[in-house]
Amino acid sequence: MVDRETARVRRFRPDDLDDLYLICLRTADKGQDGTALFGDPKLPGHVYAAPYALFEPSLAFVAEDAAGVGGYVVAALASEVFAQRLEQEWWPALRARYAEPSQDLAEAMSPQERRALSNIHHRFGAPREVAERFPSHLHINLLPRMQGRGIGRELVTTLISGLRDQGSPGVHLLVGDGNQRAVSFYRHLGFIEVPAADVHIFSMDLRVPAE
Repeated sequence: MVDRETARVRRFRPDDLDDLYLICLRTADKGQDGTALFGDPKLPGHVYAAPYALFEPSLAFVAEDAAGVGGYVVAALASEVFAQRLEQEWWPALRARYAEPSQDLAEAMSPQERRALSNIHHRFGAPREVAERFPSHLHINLLPRMQGRGIGRELVTTLISGLRDQGSPGVHLLVGDGNQRAVSFYRHLGFIEVPAADVHIFSMDLRVPAE
C-alpha cells in the first residue's frame, strides 16, 4: 500500500520523461484515463508535456510518492518565443510523423485525438491579448492517487515561484469545456477567468504589488 503522506515535489529530471508521457495519457480525458482515446499513446504527451520539459526544464516540476512520479507541472516562460521554437525544433518532425487526417478519418477519432493532431498542424493557445498581458502558460496533470492531497496546489505554487524568479509578469492556462473539476481547482487557487467561448481561460498576475 502506498504511503499517501510522503509525496514530494521536486524538479524534473530527464529520466522522468516517460512518466510525463504516461501521466499525460492517463489524464487526457478531462482528467481521467484517456488511453482508449488515442491510437498512439504518446500523442498527447508530444503536444502537452514533453516539449515543455525538454525546452524549459527550469519550469518543470514533478510530484513523487512511494509509487513513483504521479503528477507534474510544466510551463513556458514566454508563450510567443516558445511557439516559435516549437515551429523550428518540435512540430516539423511530428507533422511528418502524424499526417493531418482527412475529414472521414477524423470523424472516426475521439475529440481528444483530433484536437491533439490539430494542435500539431495548427498553432493553438490563448488569444493574443491574453498572452501579451500574461505571457507565461502552464500545463498540470495528476493521477487520481495524487488528487485531493494538496499536491496540485504545491506544484502550482512551486511553479509560480519559479516564474516570478525568472521575471514573468503573468501566467495563463486553458481548460477544456466540461472539465468542471479543473475549473474549480484554478478558481480555488486564485486564478481569474477570462471570458471566452468553448474554453475556460484562467490568468494570474505575478507582478509584486508596490508597497
